[in-house]
Amino acid sequence: QVQVVESGGGLVQAGGSLRLSCAASGSTFNINDMGWYRQAPGKERELVATISSGTATNYADSVKGRFTISRDNAKNTVYLQMNSLKPEDTAVYYCKVNSATYRSPLLFLDYWGQGTQVTVSS
Repeated sequence: QVQVVESGGGLVQAGGSLRLSCAASGSTFNINDMGWYRQAPGKERELVATISSGTATNYADSVKGRFTISRDNAKNTVYLQMNSLKPEDTAVYYCKVNSATYRSPLLFLDYWGQGTQVTVSS
């Protein structure tokens, strides 16, 4: 009922930049927090950044000062601007959208995208 689609991943050299986009569509009703997570080979999925409906943000210590999360509520879209990329940032990046639906307007659930690969070469 809710679809989440990421885009913008790719291969970039260390020190470069990428901008990820994530759009939610379908039966969304009152989208709450949105965020980005990543999973590197052999590691568990970890939080990268989140943004509330009121644009309050939270970042993992490893990306503070380098990544910026933002959102466009009119487009149901969240962005992740990644600057000064490091090889350690290489991972599959997943978008998470917390939202209710028109069928269940009081039940907020997490909806995940399929992920987009980010590879940073040294």
